[in-house]
Amino acid sequence: MTPADEVALLESLVACRSPSGDEGAAAALFTERLAAAGMRTRVDTAGNAIAEVGDGDLTICLLGHIDTVPGWPPVRIEDDVLWGRGSVDAKGPLCTFACAAARLDAETLARARVVVVGAVEEEAASSKGARHIVGELRPDACVIGEPSGVRGITLGYKGRLLLAVECAVAWSHSAGRDATAPEVGADVWRAVQQEADRLGGDREFARVTPSLLSFTSDNDGLVDRARLSIGLRVPPGFDRDAFVAAVRAACPHANVTPSAGEVAYRSKRTNPVARAFHRAIRTSGSEPRYVLKTGTSDMNVVGPVWNCPIVAYGPGDSSLDHTPDEHLPLAEYRIAIDVVADAIRRLASPGALHAAR
Repeated sequence: MTPADEVALLESLVACRSPSGDEGAAAALFTERLAAAGMRTRVDTAGNAIAEVGDGDLTICLLGHIDTVPGWPPVRIEDDVLWGRGSVDAKGPLCTFACAAARLDAETLARARVVVVGAVEEEAASSKGARHIVGELRPDACVIGEPSGVRGITLGYKGRLLLAVECAVAWSHSAGRDATAPEVGADVWRAVQQEADRLGGDREFARVTPSLLSFTSDNDGLVDRARLSIGLRVPPGFDRDAFVAAVRAACPHANVTPSAGEVAYRSKRTNPVARAFHRAIRTSGSEPRYVLKTGTSDMNVVGPVWNCPIVAYGPGDSSLDHTPDEHLPLAEYRIAIDVVADAIRRLASPGALHAAR
């Protein structure tokens, strides 16, 4: 692939709309372009776009995602900056992986099989693509495609818990003394906040962070109802069952149902993938920095199962995720391709990964 081809791949993929659950056109485009570049490609039964190079004994998985959140700001390149949904989160990192894999030399490809995955439904609670691929591969190393900036090496992500709350009480006049369903719902929200505060934590990554996602109420003249959706970002070691039990004990008149319980995941900065990226970033002329993210990614799905050296990396400013102003400087994209290709070559060198298993 030429430098112009690398930019064209990213621009065309960003221009191809792929909200979670509707990634088919983007997966087809991605695999067709990479097949033309000489890679082995397919779309698996979950809808993941997959491209491979190399036939070595080591397997290195570059796991990005091809879906985006909704919303379609205009796609354009202006002053060497690509604007558009997914340019940062996370088609920029995914195309970085593909272009880096396409650059690998014959010696590296004789030692390693590099599998690039554009997973579906990462932006949805289902994480359908990652949950499928985790049973299909057993890689020796993994890189998750998420924006960290060209200097950033992401070591971990907080976990997630969703609480669906339903409150139903006999309807009564507002001048009465009985609590209304919205008041019971408000009590649940306060109980969640209080339990999160009680658990504490000296840093953001170590704290439980609750968000009230929705709160609705209605009544039919007989029953007063309230429904809440509460999201929590949770740290390593979080005890989901104990947290839910504490909230239920504080609010016995509410029905609290947990779901989407991804655990937090954190790698060590001494793992071989982190070391390879550290050296590659320095070679590119920057000073590496280590990052812990307060959101959740496919690292939370595959990390505990694969139990291999893993980090997340990709160009872009993550504060632009999901915003109308999402954009990626193409100079950063080009540097990131260099960094990923260098890191893969280092990982494929003799002895770099064999001791990690």
